[in-house]
Amino acid sequence: MATLLVKDIQLLATFDDDAREIANGALFVRDGVIAAVGALDDMPDETPDETLSLKQHVVLPGLVNTHHHMFQNLTRAMAQQNELFGWLTTLYPVWRGITGDMIYTSAQVAMAELILSGCTTSSDHLYLYVNDIRIDDEIRAAQEIGLRFHPTRGSMSVGQSQGGLPPDSVVEDEKRILRETQRAIETFHDNTRYSMLRIGIAPAAPFNVSQALMRESAALARSYPGVRLHTHLAENVNDITYSLEHYGMRPGEYAESLGWLGEDVWHAHCVQLDASEVDLFARTQTGVAHCPCSNMRLASGIAPVTDMLRAGVRVGLGVDGSSSNDSGHLLGEARQAMLLQRVRATDPAALSARQTLHLATRGGASVLGRDDIGALAPGMAADFVAYRTDTLAFTGTTQDPLAALVFCQPANVDLSVINGRVVVRDGHLLGVDLPVLIERHTRFARRLFNGA
Repeated sequence: MATLLVKDIQLLATFDDDAREIANGALFVRDGVIAAVGALDDMPDETPDETLSLKQHVVLPGLVNTHHHMFQNLTRAMAQQNELFGWLTTLYPVWRGITGDMIYTSAQVAMAELILSGCTTSSDHLYLYVNDIRIDDEIRAAQEIGLRFHPTRGSMSVGQSQGGLPPDSVVEDEKRILRETQRAIETFHDNTRYSMLRIGIAPAAPFNVSQALMRESAALARSYPGVRLHTHLAENVNDITYSLEHYGMRPGEYAESLGWLGEDVWHAHCVQLDASEVDLFARTQTGVAHCPCSNMRLASGIAPVTDMLRAGVRVGLGVDGSSSNDSGHLLGEARQAMLLQRVRATDPAALSARQTLHLATRGGASVLGRDDIGALAPGMAADFVAYRTDTLAFTGTTQDPLAALVFCQPANVDLSVINGRVVVRDGHLLGVDLPVLIERHTRFARRLFNGA
C-alpha cells in the first residue's frame, strides 16, 4: 500500500463534523484513504513512501463541482449579450459540428482548469450526441487525467418542430437515449466507496425533452444503486414562462409531478424558485447546483441561496458551461457566490467565506450523494488541495489565510492530491502537456467556428 505524510501545514482546514482548523497540522494517507489527521505526533509510527512539507500553505478538502458542460469551452465569448434562450439558439447551430475528438479534448481542457483551481471531483452534463459522440469520450479524458468524475448522460429529444427550443438536427430519438444511457450505466457506473466514476441521468431541460422521457429516466435511474438524476430548472424568467405555458405549473410543481424530487436528484441553477418551491426542495431533500457566474453572465438573476440554506436545502457550487461562464475556476466561483449573496441581501454577513467553502466541499459532496469526500478525516478519500500563502495576492492575510482564499484573488493550487495520488505538484499539472493540449483545442475551436 502506498503511504504519504503531509506535515508542517500552516493551516489545515478539515471541514469535518467539528470544523477543525489545525495550525502546523499533518495528514497521513494510506492506499488512497486518509488514515490520520491532526498534529505530527498523532501520525502513525511508520515511515511513509513520500513526505511533503507545506509550511506556507492552506490545505483543505478538494473542491466539488456539481454542474458543468465541458464541451462548451470550445465556444467561449460567443453570444455575448443574450439571455438563456437566445444564447442557446445562437449556439445550437455551432455545436452541431462537434465531434467525439472535440469532446475528448474539451473535457481535458475543462478538467485541467478545474484541477488547477482546486477541484478534485466534478460532474458534467453532456447532452449533445451528434456525429457519433458518446459519453465514453469524456470518461476517457477523466480516467487519463485522474479526476474523480460524475458524468451524466444528458439528452435532448424535443426539437423545434415539436415545440422545443433546439433545432431538430441536434435532438435524439428517445429509445436511443434510454438505450445509450443504460449502456453507460452498465459499462461504467461504480457505486462502491471511493469510486472514481459514477454515472447520472440528465435530460437537459423542460424545454427540450418530453415528460415521458423525464419519467422513464427517473425509473431507469432508480433501478440501479447510486445512479442520480440531474437537469436544469427555473434558470430564468423565460424558463418559468415556458413551464407555465406548456405544463400549467411552476418548475418545482412540474418536477414533483414527474418524480423528479428527492435525495437522489439535483437541479442546476434554480434561480427563480419561489418560497414554496424552496420549501418543497427542503422537505424532499432535493439538491441544487448554484452557478453564480453563469447566472450573472446571462442576466438570469440571483439564486436565493441563503434562503435555501436556512430552509435546509442541500446546495453545492457549479462552474456551469464555459460558454456561459467562460471560465472553469471553482475557487473563483466560490468567491462570486459569497459576494453575490451579500449583494442580494444588502448584508455583508449574508454568506461568510467559511460557509462558501463549505458549499464548495461538503455541500457539493452531499449534492452528488458522496459521504467519502468533502472533508478531511480518517476513513475519507484522500482528496485534498494546498494553496500557497506566500504570494503577492495573499500578503497581509496572516490573520485568516483560509478566508483569504475566498476574499482575495482566486488562486491556483500548488498541490493537488486525488485518491491519494499527486496530480499537481509545485503548481504544475502532471501528465498533461498543456501547450500541446491548448494548441489542439484551439485548432478544434477554430474549425468549429469556421464550419458554422
